[in-house]
Amino acid sequence: MTRSMTAYATRTGTHGPFSWVWELRGVNGKGLDLRMRVPDWISGLEPALRSALTGALKRGNIQASLKVTRAESTGGDVSEDAVANVLNGLKTIESMASEAGLHLAPLTAADIYSIRSVTEGAGREDGGADFAAAVIADIAPLVADFDAMRATEGAALGNVINGQTDTIADLVARAKALLPDRAAAQEAAFKAGLARVLKEKDLDEAKLAQELAQLAIKSDVMEEIDRLEAHIVAARDLIGTDGPVGRKLDFLMQEFNREANTLCSKSGDTTLTAIGLDLKVTIDQMREQIQNVE
Repeated sequence: MTRSMTAYATRTGTHGPFSWVWELRGVNGKGLDLRMRVPDWISGLEPALRSALTGALKRGNIQASLKVTRAESTGGDVSEDAVANVLNGLKTIESMASEAGLHLAPLTAADIYSIRSVTEGAGREDGGADFAAAVIADIAPLVADFDAMRATEGAALGNVINGQTDTIADLVARAKALLPDRAAAQEAAFKAGLARVLKEKDLDEAKLAQELAQLAIKSDVMEEIDRLEAHIVAARDLIGTDGPVGRKLDFLMQEFNREANTLCSKSGDTTLTAIGLDLKVTIDQMREQIQNVE
């Protein structure tokens, strides 16, 4: 199944006072480029994310981000250790102020409770191992959703490319149908070229054979038609292949374009030239679509 490199997925979750939002975005790229913006205080998160992405994806510029928020502490969520630290600090401050001849206003319990560390310190800042495990467990379904969208987009992309391949096949068939009608014109051109060669004085047989060969090559486009037909078969086979085929298709488009250029240069016929130009336009449009294939 053809997969696109363009996709998006998101997931949300909660664990205790923590909540999070995952986002995964992908666009086309020559290789697999991972850019991750995740909290470094969640143990084992980045290696797990990298392993999941490299295992499921082969190409694309991937941006993965995780935003974690912690709910505000409610009444009663007081860290005794934090309170002890604050009181010890207050003693030190009062002592230094007294030595400096300063008198500080007394603090109330409400003043101490309003200090951020007193309430936030009531829970572990990193959420602990259970929290890390919950976040990491969300990676697999996130990547699965992302890959499913790549498959959906890839199926639509494959339909477009198949349609363009059908257009190319139709143009090649039309070009091939013109070949019998070109026989008389080719024969006349060949005889005219031969007459021109025979007019030369002191013409040796080797040069005559070379000139005749060049005339035959310049007028015959059957080889280009055969190669285009072979490329059409290869393109259809690749689109139906499960796995990353974008690089192979991109190379195949170069071969398509080369044969279309040669067909135009050797046509010697306005109708065949017009078909060749239509081929080039369709091939260029097909190449643009293939840039998004994994």
